[in-house]
Amino acid sequence: MTDRPTSPLATPPDEVPGHNLLAGKQVVVTAAAGTGIGFATARRALLEGADVLVSDFHERRLGETVTALSGEFPDRRVASFVCDVSSTEQVDALIASAAQQLGHIDVLVNNAGLGGETPVADMTDDQWDRVLDITLNSCFRATRAALRYFRDTPGAGVIVNNASVLGWRAQRGQAHYAAAKAGVMALTRCSAVEAADYGVRINAVAPSIARHPFLAKVTSDELLDELASREAFGRAAEVWEIAATIAMLASDYTTYLTGEIVSISSQRA
Repeated sequence: MTDRPTSPLATPPDEVPGHNLLAGKQVVVTAAAGTGIGFATARRALLEGADVLVSDFHERRLGETVTALSGEFPDRRVASFVCDVSSTEQVDALIASAAQQLGHIDVLVNNAGLGGETPVADMTDDQWDRVLDITLNSCFRATRAALRYFRDTPGAGVIVNNASVLGWRAQRGQAHYAAAKAGVMALTRCSAVEAADYGVRINAVAPSIARHPFLAKVTSDELLDELASREAFGRAAEVWEIAATIAMLASDYTTYLTGEIVSISSQRA
């Protein structure tokens, strides 16, 4: 059997510089503490000229995130709000606080999610409910709160949801996560139709695999290596590559795009 040729894109490219795609925008990012896609998205928004409010339930890590982002972007505003996305009251308070701290909201990025590996036959109700609540229900709560804000506030708005290719693909041990992400996709499409009445666009990204330290804590290196090898470029995405696509969807370069799921993957089943 012939070895698969190495793609010229197997080596991750250098991060693309900012181009002011979000200049003057006020951006809210959930689950932004740490080293994952949320942090990368908040950083990319700042790189593209926005002010940001980052949110997470982990107060210490959130504070560290604000310190890191403020240090790198001293001329931009970096606000924060501690929020447990499983609570309707806290999510509603997040949107209200973001509008107050930033002056207004232009973009909401729903990044919160929870995974894990459990076969269906061994999965408990609590495991199923927890993943669905954090990954899907939280996206609904934040979308609802943001739409109420945008409905009552003059001017357009944008929501970008973080879905996953597992909303389309089958993978062992991921029934709860895949079901939740498929729900995020359906929520994106349906809410986008309604949001158009308020001048709001809603889209989602569906990454395949973006490798970062937090992911390594919940998934084995062997599985990550195997999944990355299946991709067209033979590697996982860099978190900045996901964040750059989110920034594009949040920008005025995609003003006629709504209700769409943008796959950031090789399209392999």
